[in-house]
This record gives sequence, structure tokens and C-alpha cells, in this order.
Amino acid sequence: MKRTFLAAAMATLMSTGAYSESIGVSMALFDDNFLTVLRNGMVDYADGLDGVDIQVEDAQNDVGKQLNQIQNFIASGVDAIVVNPVDTDATIAMTKAAEAAGVPLVFVNREPVNVDTLPDNQAFVASNELDSGTLETQEVCRLLKDMGKGDGANVVIMVGELQSQAARLRTQDVHDVVATADCSFITVIDEQVANFSRTQGADLMTNWLSSGIEFDAVIANNDEMAIGAIQALKSAGVSMETMIVAGVDATQDALAAMAAGDLDATVFQDAAGQGSGAVNAALALARGESVDQKVYIPFQLVTPANLSGFTSKN
Repeated sequence: MKRTFLAAAMATLMSTGAYSESIGVSMALFDDNFLTVLRNGMVDYADGLDGVDIQVEDAQNDVGKQLNQIQNFIASGVDAIVVNPVDTDATIAMTKAAEAAGVPLVFVNREPVNVDTLPDNQAFVASNELDSGTLETQEVCRLLKDMGKGDGANVVIMVGELQSQAARLRTQDVHDVVATADCSFITVIDEQVANFSRTQGADLMTNWLSSGIEFDAVIANNDEMAIGAIQALKSAGVSMETMIVAGVDATQDALAAMAAGDLDATVFQDAAGQGSGAVNAALALARGESVDQKVYIPFQLVTPANLSGFTSKN
């Protein structure tokens, strides 16, 4: 059933102090720059609402721990639950647990595998991953042409956690753009998993450089891996003027790397906007109000040309 998020409901969420509501939040991992902004966005937004209590737990990338957190939230009587899934393939069990208990559930940032069959009191708030890797790769394609590589260029892909729908979709976006006539001069010579980690991104880049493969650009599923790649490239004496590196998220560290001339492109994912959107959806569902089952916060391409407009957003 298609549902519409009402502007009046949004106004109510901002103004009323008559409610005394609790939201339990399970985050996949606290130790992640982007997810920290997302988590803080939820906490800060909830703190600004009258009568709303928010409790946030760290699943530490453990599916079993996350399922236990959801069960504990249900047992404690929260009015709604927000989940940033550790493994998007495990969301069916989460949906069933919340549905059986009659507790509204909102998935945030990482698309659940059952997103198209969620019950009426559940929703998904994120940015459309079909846009993220597409914007990133199209910009890499343009930059390679500007560098005179339009007759042939090699790229490598740094892949995030395989259990993450975002990693899978962003990687597919790269291949879809490369398959277009405009960017068909690009060859993906290797793609490896670095689990969204800066350290693993640096290690992977070191391995690529040691193997002797030659490439013109690095397309990473997120900024942390891109920054790790930059660190390894610079340590190896590679000039960043001759290498294109792109990521996704537009974190503060990534924007600083761009200002320093090291990162060529990133894609702004509004973590704070997703956080406040998830809280709004959770509260609306808890109050029996109608919401869109899929709420998308737009991605935006960030380059040195428009960098100044994003330096305060994350």
C-alpha cells in the first residue's frame, strides 16, 4: 500500500510537547566516520524534540548482537526502533521480530533485502544508491578525458562490505557507467574488498602497487577507503596530480583531502538528514501517522569547484 508522508505530521513532530516517546536505535558500528555523523544526527535531532527519549546501541558489526538489541528494545517497551543494519540480508528476521511485537521499525542508510515487502508500520530512510556510484564514476570518466586518457584508461575499484547493499549497488553503478558509450574507454582491471575501512584501503592499495599493475584512477565505494588509498599512494611516491581518486560520503576528512588536492571527487550523502528523517519516520509510525515506505535524501556530487558549499554540511 502506497503511503504519503504528510506535511502536517512533520509540523506536529516539531511542535508538540504532549508526547513521551522512546526510540531504540541499533547502529551497525560506532567506529565509522559516516555512521558517526548519522548517529549524531539522530541524537541531536531527537534532543531538540520535546518528550522524546533516544537510546543508541553499537552492534559492533555483529548480526547476532544487533538482533539481540532489537529484542531488548522490544522487551523494554520502546515506541519505535531504528536500525542501521550490520547485514542487509538479515533484515527479514528483524522485520518479523518487530512486526510480531507490534513495534514500528525504520531501517536507515542501508537498504534492507526485504525493502519492497515491509509491513505497513515499517519504512526505509536513506539515499538512492543508484545515484551515488553513478555520479562518482561519471565524474571520474570526465576527469580521465580531461587528462587526455579518452583513448584508453584503467581503473581499480575498492569495494565496501559485501553484506552491505550500498557496496554492491555502488560497485554495480561503476560497471554500468563504464558500459555506456561515453565511458567505454575505461577498463576495470581489478576490484577488491576493503570493507569501507581506511586501513584496509591503504593495505589494498599497497598490494596493488606492489603487484605492478598500472591504473589511472581509483573508484572507492566510500571516502574512508579512498583516503587509505591516497595515503598509500603518497607513501609510495605517486604524484596525486597524475592519479584520480574518488569516493562517496563527503566526510570532513574527505573534504580536507579534496582541499589539499588529493581527492578528486566524492558524493555528498546527507548523514544528518538521513538521521533526522529516520527519527521523524519512527515517531510518525509510532503515532499511527502515514509515511512513505521509502524516503530518499538526494546525493550530490562534490568536486573542487563546489567544495566550499559542503564544508559545513557534515
